[in-house]
Amino acid sequence: MQADTSVKDALDLLAQKWKIDPKLYDLQTGRRDDVVDNPVNVGGVVFHIPVLSKDNLYVLWKCLWPDCHNCCERQGRLPLTKDDIKMISRKIGYASEPEFLKNETLVSTWQEQGMLGNIITTLTMISLKRKVDERPDQDGTPLRCRFLDDKGYCGIHPDKPGVCWLYPFASWLEADARGQPVVHATFQFTGDCPGFYLDKSMDSMMPVLQEYSAKIYSYNMAVSRTTRENYGTVNFVDVRKKKN
Repeated sequence: MQADTSVKDALDLLAQKWKIDPKLYDLQTGRRDDVVDNPVNVGGVVFHIPVLSKDNLYVLWKCLWPDCHNCCERQGRLPLTKDDIKMISRKIGYASEPEFLKNETLVSTWQEQGMLGNIITTLTMISLKRKVDERPDQDGTPLRCRFLDDKGYCGIHPDKPGVCWLYPFASWLEADARGQPVVHATFQFTGDCPGFYLDKSMDSMMPVLQEYSAKIYSYNMAVSRTTRENYGTVNFVDVRKKKN
């Protein structure tokens, strides 16, 4: 793993309020050379759970809300599926989706890289403005979401963007040996979440994976419909195949 200064800066900011395990700090800042992928299929979604092999510890997660809502305080972007556009435009009072798109959204393009650096995903999608006067050059810059209130509640919950339901997971579709699409998911280590912890067993996190598998599967189907109808594009590059 390579060091990411933006992640280190985010972790240092997070550490002002939360205790960060030194092993997890080193993992997220690219200082560990013993990270092993541990894939586990839960509800039809293959979760790639990192293992610190030298310590024989799984990297696990639980949400600390309402004590923490840092993901909403430091939101990078809010990509929308076609389903999101329909739902949120109505939620905030638009009778016309084109007017909603004109006034409330931007177009975002970004790359995501898997935990082990094998899969690079390039996405272009319509994104919900995180503040009323958000500019295109702020895409990817952490901003406080305009729908977050002072008590940590979302003003458009439960109709918030599908991507909000998934954090801190990133997910993608990948063809299996028979050419059939399979949904994969792994953690996003942005440095903004204090919910990661280490354990010698995955047992404590299995209920979380079971809950999130349905959300992640549904979201990927929604993204697939969105791209098929030209509301966005998703491209995958398998670095392993390029090297071969």
